[in-house]
Parts: sequence; C-alpha cells; structure tokens
Amino acid sequence: MLDRILYPALTAYDAGYLQTPDGHEIYYERSGNRQGKPALFLHGGPGGGTSPLQRRFFDPEIYNIILFDQRGCGKSRPHASLENNTTRHLIDDIEALRGHLNIDRWQIFGGSWGSTLGILYAQAHPGRVTELILRGIFLMRRQDIDWYYRCGASRFFPEAWQAFIAPIPEEERADMIAAYYRRLTADDPEIVAAAARPWAMWEADTLALRPDKGAAEQMKAPAFANAFARIECHYFINKGFLERDNRLLEDAHKIRDIPAAILHGRYDVICPSDSAYLLHKALPQSRLEIIEASGHSAFEPEIARALVAVTDRFKNL
Repeated sequence: MLDRILYPALTAYDAGYLQTPDGHEIYYERSGNRQGKPALFLHGGPGGGTSPLQRRFFDPEIYNIILFDQRGCGKSRPHASLENNTTRHLIDDIEALRGHLNIDRWQIFGGSWGSTLGILYAQAHPGRVTELILRGIFLMRRQDIDWYYRCGASRFFPEAWQAFIAPIPEEERADMIAAYYRRLTADDPEIVAAAARPWAMWEADTLALRPDKGAAEQMKAPAFANAFARIECHYFINKGFLERDNRLLEDAHKIRDIPAAILHGRYDVICPSDSAYLLHKALPQSRLEIIEASGHSAFEPEIARALVAVTDRFKNL
C-alpha cells in the first residue's frame, strides 16, 4: 500500500558526520535533487533515528532531502549517550548542520517529538524556515507526558500497559518515568537492556490504529531499544529541558508568519489530537488536517497520503 502512496525508494547521494564541539558526531545524509528545495526531516522519539523510508515523503525531482540522526541515536555517536544531550543541543545541531551544508533556508518536516523540535527550532531561527510540516503534535507539557506514562493511553491499551508496568515493583509505579530512569541509567548493561525493551514496546504497541508488526520488530532490536528508551526517558524526566510548561504555545507568535501545515491522526493515542487543535489556534494562518482512520504513525495510509500531498503543495513556495 505505501509503495503506491510514497515516492519511489531512493539512495542517498551524500552522507557524513557533523562534529560537535562537545564530543558528539551527528550522522546526516542527503538524497534527491542536489540543487533542489532543501527540506529537513526531524525524526521522533527523542531517540528514534532515521530510516530510508522517510526520504519518500518528498518528490526527489524537486527536493534536496536531508535526514539526520539526533544525538545518541541511529548512526550518530556515541550511541545512546545522554551526555550533552538536551533540546538546546539539538537546536544548535540543526543550525550547525544548516551552516555546514551551506543552506540559507529550508523546509522543516517533523512528526511526534520531531514536531516539538521543529517548532522550537523555528521559534529560535524563524528566518531560516521556509515552511513547517508538523505531524502528530507533541507539546511536551506535563499533561502530555502524564497522559502517556501515568493515566490516559493505558485505558485504551490495558494489556500493553500491563506489559509496560510489569518490570516495575508496585511501590514504584506512581512515577513510571522515574522508575524506568533509574534502570535505564544503571551501570549494569543487563539492567538497562531489561528496561529498554518494555519501554520501547509500549510505544510500538500503541503507535498505529492497526498493529504495526514492522515497528514492533524495529523496537525489539536491542541497539534501537537501548538508545530509544534511554534518550526518551532522559528527555521526559527533564520535561524536555524547557523552562516553561506551555512554552511551545506561548511562543507561537514567533512563527505565525511561516506557512504551516498541521496533520494529526484522529485516533492518535500517544499524542491526542487536541494538541494539534491548540497549535492551530495559536497559529491561525496554519492549515489543520485531522486525518480519519489514523493513529500516531506517519506510515498509516491516510496520513502518509496527506503528508505527501503537503510536501507537493509546498514544492514551489
């Protein structure tokens, strides 16, 4: 089904590492039209990493497609590192990558945590962003984290929730993030691995409207699960390293003049759709699409089709 919706598979024409002053090596790649319209894809998590499938939301005849793995995940090094890994670091990495690639302005495409990071980058550097494509909006408020890790999503997926809480003793379950953080930052690799898999599988089990076997297999892979769980938990226990709980909406005025498309699955259990509605209200010139028969994943047919339509619409802006 996706092969009929997305652009054909393509290979990267360039790949490399951006060296940061504080010891990280950020993997990036470029595909599509070398002289085309620059578009940066921001993956989710935090800690999710990129995949070749993500290149295919863009017309390769038109777009110069840039993907990169955020600190600690994917092919970036050191793997699963939490040191010098904060939202501010990631924003600085994006801006450094733009300069490294000699790009003046680019389109930002981000989903889930990628939408959070895309908004924050645009608020910090509005003059560098041509358009925003934001999917599966995550506002990084306390209530958004509590919905998924305390009470909310668990009521839709009770069996998956039981598997998620099973490794944690009952006396620690009042704060699942803190309980997992203690294990995911332990010195013993076996303790880390034992916590990483159920953390990652909770997201895999709730990702799509219909079960996604491919996502589950990816999440089970030890290297992926380790980075994903450690980095995501690190960000969530620190509330995204944001100084204000409602910062994304409060600072929305900084990006009100950037053309923006907001897309969200109606039945997204990870990030409920009211977040997309609130963002749209804060950006009255944006275009909001609530996609029926879709959950959180970007690769469900209806939302994938809508995302391609948006990149097509922005081709010539």
